[in-house]
Amino acid sequence: MKIFNVLMVIGTVISCVACTEVLPRQRGNLALPQMALTPDALEFSLRQHAAFSKESGTGGYGGGGGGCGCN
Repeated sequence: MKIFNVLMVIGTVISCVACTEVLPRQRGNLALPQMALTPDALEFSLRQHAAFSKESGTGGYGGGGGGCGCN
């Protein structure tokens, strides 16, 4: 029983070693452009604007306006 408790404590300590808090100033070093959902923000916004204008509605992005494209 003591061996099991010692192994549980060692396992807990080893699993907690990898957990760390990332500071806001360190997040820029960890973020890679390849990981972005939309690598080019300008192209994404232009495509969204064109799609909203063609469909005469808006998606879930919070934009307003109708199908005339005069936002």
